[in-house]
Amino acid sequence: MWVANWGLAAVCAATQHRDGRLINSKRVCRLYREMGLQLRNKSPKRRVKAQLREDRSPATAANQVWAMDFVHDQLFDGRKIRVLTIVDTFTRLSPAIEVRQNFRGIDVVDTLERVRNRLSKDHSARQWAGIHQ
Repeated sequence: MWVANWGLAAVCAATQHRDGRLINSKRVCRLYREMGLQLRNKSPKRRVKAQLREDRSPATAANQVWAMDFVHDQLFDGRKIRVLTIVDTFTRLSPAIEVRQNFRGIDVVDTLERVRNRLSKDHSARQWAGIHQ
């Protein structure tokens, strides 16, 4: 039984197991070369690190870039819940965490607009408080 993509060690083990006699691995290596066989070159699969896209630059101030994600969980009685988390990538603070059993697109948009309006009001209030002092 010969399989084309076997390596040298597998060939040695298979012939020894089949015949029950010990075969010198150097001899198998020599025969392997004479027959023009090669070991299959397997390159290790390396994961490519995620790179920032050219159009995306890192945040330099608060409330410039938000990241959002859904988290799923299940309650004790079997009901499933989804949690929308929004994180400011500069400060790593979460301006909103919304919990529902199901989200529609309009729900996500409403949450984002509510957070944007709240933060813009807070930001202007802080500026005005600083100017009047």
